[in-house]
Amino acid sequence: MEEEVRKISVKLPEPSLRRLPWYLAYLKLLKDKGELYVSSTQIAKAIGVDASQIAKDLSFINISGKTRVGYKVDSLITVLENFLGFNISHKAFIFGVGSLGAALLHDTGLAQYGLQIVAGFDIRPELANTTINGIPVFHLSDFVQKQKELGANIGILTVPVDKAQEAAESMIAGGIKAIWNFTPFRIRVPKNIVVQNISIYAHLAVMFNRLNVTKAK
Repeated sequence: MEEEVRKISVKLPEPSLRRLPWYLAYLKLLKDKGELYVSSTQIAKAIGVDASQIAKDLSFINISGKTRVGYKVDSLITVLENFLGFNISHKAFIFGVGSLGAALLHDTGLAQYGLQIVAGFDIRPELANTTINGIPVFHLSDFVQKQKELGANIGILTVPVDKAQEAAESMIAGGIKAIWNFTPFRIRVPKNIVVQNISIYAHLAVMFNRLNVTKAK
């Protein structure tokens, strides 16, 4: 079975989509080590996902491997980055430059995956017209004007929970089309707005629960 390109004909299930960045991260490690080929079994051993599941996930994208050899590492990296949109720069604003928002402004790794944070916004006057990691921070009242100038369509929501819905509505009114929500509040948005919720506290609850169950055994 020669490596070949195929058209994507099936919508990728979300669980599969969530696993693809895991594969990409491992492939980049292999590339750094000079590896040329990788098999589903090799990926499975490294990241703890069943080899048949990995093969199924990769069957959704436009590449297949070679029999008894596997996938070409360079080609698979390129295909995954293209498929995931990591090779395209997406402009984003951060709303709420507290400890979490400031940490994200310092995270240079996001740019490697296609997310370019071009500005931050906050209601505190002392933060207006400052910079964090070279990224400008403005007062929230400047958002509409800066949106016209910079044209970001992604908003990263890191405001206090009691301000989440209000901030989300302001973001949408100003032209934001997708919201990466780091607050524990489930914001209400129109159907045409994309929302991705990242609940740190929910993951903490799961971890604490699993830890307690382990201790009880």
